[in-house]
Amino acid sequence: MSTHEKDGIKQIDKESLKDLLSKGDPKQIVLDVREPDEYVSGHIPGVPLIPMHSIPNLLDGFDKNKEYVFVCRSGNRSQNVSLFMKDQGFNNVMNYDGGMLAWDGDTNDGEETYIKSPEELKKL
Repeated sequence: MSTHEKDGIKQIDKESLKDLLSKGDPKQIVLDVREPDEYVSGHIPGVPLIPMHSIPNLLDGFDKNKEYVFVCRSGNRSQNVSLFMKDQGFNNVMNYDGGMLAWDGDTNDGEETYIKSPEELKKL
């Protein structure tokens, strides 16, 4: 797994993300933090949407025993979300460095899973 750190946040590359997704570990949750229109126009299959601006209202749904990987268009917003989560006491966070711009795996169009409540987030 190719990782490095940036501002104290572990960064993973697309091969590491593909590996992580293929394992399907229930303790590792990948989340897309882009806007709904970006998600609908192409996202990684099986990865739910939780727009960056909605995360502070959904903190109760996050589990400190799970590891979260955040995905956005280029890796900037997901890095900011990772930093925010770390500030909230969630240490098991990673950023997918490169974002959807670097992703060359399968993508789906349309709304697949849109997390809008802490209860929905807890079910992941």
